[in-house]
Amino acid sequence: MKPFPKPEWIRAALAFVASAIVGSWMFAQDGKNAGVRGQPIKPAGPKGQPIVKAGAATLPPASLAPVPSTNGPAKPGGPLDLGFDKLAGFNYVVPEYTGTTPPPAPDTNQIPANVRALDGKTVAVKGFMLPLKVKDGKVQELLLMRDQSMCCFGAVPKINEFLTVKMTGEGTRAVMDQAVTLVGKLKVGEFSENGYLLGIYQLDADRAEGPGL
Repeated sequence: MKPFPKPEWIRAALAFVASAIVGSWMFAQDGKNAGVRGQPIKPAGPKGQPIVKAGAATLPPASLAPVPSTNGPAKPGGPLDLGFDKLAGFNYVVPEYTGTTPPPAPDTNQIPANVRALDGKTVAVKGFMLPLKVKDGKVQELLLMRDQSMCCFGAVPKINEFLTVKMTGEGTRAVMDQAVTLVGKLKVGEFSENGYLLGIYQLDADRAEGPGL
């Protein structure tokens, strides 16, 4: 298996790649869904926000809700069905680094033992794609995220709410509006670049599964 490349693109991706890639994709989709010229534009809905009764629970839009997940073997001999409820089920404090002092070493004891035990395991993880490298129409490198908040609002996910992924084959089709499952070998542990902690999960994915794939 090819060595996992230095993820120099992750810092920039967390800042502006999402809006650039997803924005162009959504613009293209809007063009496809546009109505015939000459037809009146119907209002999306009444102005204002619906009144929520006191004490009523408010839920995030379905597209922004974390994907439901379970943990355990999908079938005998198959990959471990691994969810973000386990991957992101603990607090991880990222050390601050301004670039003016020697980079602080991350506290490598923050990842629980039961999560570290997943290192080297073949897993199936469900999440939302953020393509980072595309060649010949196929996504080769991406972030797999717990939800779509980064895509829609530019919110930076927590360090344990995304995986950096490299497709080991020719790549996969980009799916931006619904969750997909990636299957491959998981690497658990901190990795940094120039003193900046870039992530704690990497995945060498053999295949992607989901609608349209």
